[in-house]
Amino acid sequence: MRILLTLFIFLIPQVSYPLDLTDLSKKDVVSGLKEALNRGTTNAVSKLGRENGFFDNERVKIPLPESLQKVEGTLRRFGMGQYADELVLTMNRAAEAAVPEAKSLLVDAVKQMTIEDAKGILSGGDTSATEYFQRKTAQKLTAKFLPVVKQSTEKVGVTRKYNELASSAARFGLIDESQADLDNYITQKALAGLYLMIADEEKEIRAHPLEQGSKLLGKVFGSLLGN
Repeated sequence: MRILLTLFIFLIPQVSYPLDLTDLSKKDVVSGLKEALNRGTTNAVSKLGRENGFFDNERVKIPLPESLQKVEGTLRRFGMGQYADELVLTMNRAAEAAVPEAKSLLVDAVKQMTIEDAKGILSGGDTSATEYFQRKTAQKLTAKFLPVVKQSTEKVGVTRKYNELASSAARFGLIDESQADLDNYITQKALAGLYLMIADEEKEIRAHPLEQGSKLLGKVFGSLLGN
């Protein structure tokens, strides 16, 4: 009887259960997440921080401020559409020049990540890593982007003219204060575009961890999908 029972247990198919976070070591969790974040941020910066990175991407392309959008049609009717076009190109070129400045700060944010941060990000929503970056880097990136944006826009006369007119309009409450300074407007739009692209990279890694060409990423993120 004992022999039969032993054979029965031996012949039962062994069920393979997916890993969960408790099965992963702290080292795996942190290392896997850091690899994912470094990869995602590098890809996002690379895509945006080049010529036409913003300008040719409708999802992040920086439009005219709302205050100018209201009069854009009038400008074009009077043959002044080139000023609007020049301003849009200038804004997007400024954003493209500023984005590479983000890389070092994003890398620092990854290095400073704790095991608690890592587990919270890993088990959080599809963009929890991006939200972590926003908390850790938004203020510092604003300070880094702004001088680069100013350097790009100060060469263009139409930008200076906009700032003069917009500042006056803001004092009378005719336009929103956030659009009174074009450099600040571009900086905030550049940041929004960067975080949007990082979020896209994060979602892709979470959805297809085994297709990232990394055993560690597959192990860590695959555990959440039962792979």
